[in-house]
Amino acid sequence: MTQIGWYGLGSMGLAMASNLQRHLASKKALNLLYSNRTMSRGAPLQSLGGIPETSFEKLVSRCGIIFTMVANDSVLQTLLSSAVNSGHSLADKVFVDCSTVHPDTVTSAVAQLKAPGASFLSAPVFGGNPIAVDGKLVFAIGGPKSATDVVKPLIQDVMGRKVIECGEDAAKASLLKIAGNIITVNMMEAVGESQVFAEKTGLGTGPMEELIGEAFGAVAGGYSKRLTTGAYAPPLDSRPGFGVSLAIKDAKHAMTMAEAAGVKLPGLEVARENMEAARDYAGECLDSSSMYGVLRQKAGLEFWNAKSRQG
Repeated sequence: MTQIGWYGLGSMGLAMASNLQRHLASKKALNLLYSNRTMSRGAPLQSLGGIPETSFEKLVSRCGIIFTMVANDSVLQTLLSSAVNSGHSLADKVFVDCSTVHPDTVTSAVAQLKAPGASFLSAPVFGGNPIAVDGKLVFAIGGPKSATDVVKPLIQDVMGRKVIECGEDAAKASLLKIAGNIITVNMMEAVGESQVFAEKTGLGTGPMEELIGEAFGAVAGGYSKRLTTGAYAPPLDSRPGFGVSLAIKDAKHAMTMAEAAGVKLPGLEVARENMEAARDYAGECLDSSSMYGVLRQKAGLEFWNAKSRQG
């Protein structure tokens, strides 16, 4: 049996790794090895049978397939450099990164791992934490077909409902993710605008939320619930579903690439400015949907609604 490893246990990574561990246990396969900067985050995974490994380098040495789900490009680059420089053989290992990183970072990772004989798959995901918990994410995947064929059964109907294959160029999966984020961030902005409109005109957020879910689908409806339940600004001692700084980073990746290609993204620019204004006002403990708070302020309302934290 191939030993599988996982690094990165944020709200998304923990949900995904938990579903993977349940799958491995059901198949009587080797339990998932996991590591994280804050190892205590893995307690729920350990309760499912996952095995902690405090060192990423040791995790890599023990595993044939290594999944990563990390915050940004620099973290991924640091991890891969530590693996390459560890002195352990990387021959025939498959690294699968589910993070949202720039296509140039993916191209660099492919080249970095090729020399020691390892493969790199870019496998970013679409969907928030509730969808990750349910194992219904959509994955894009790009890289060597031989590696994709090995990894896909660990994703399809385990962590995700759909795998979109992007071919042998791993950077194309990253590019698809960045393109998809244009829709995601613009949709959150649109839902926020519609809910502020509904509140200020007296229509009410309840009927608006029902319409959003019924007419525009579960994803849009889920974004609306982030607002009406106050999850856009969760308690300071909790973790947002998808942090606002991560969403700003993703938007900047799209805008940088759009500028290079001569493409204008005016809607995304507005949403990014509103997310940055939200972070400036209320700090890091905000969800990516927190542009809603700024939209409320622009309409003469408080940043906070009745269900959110109040400061």
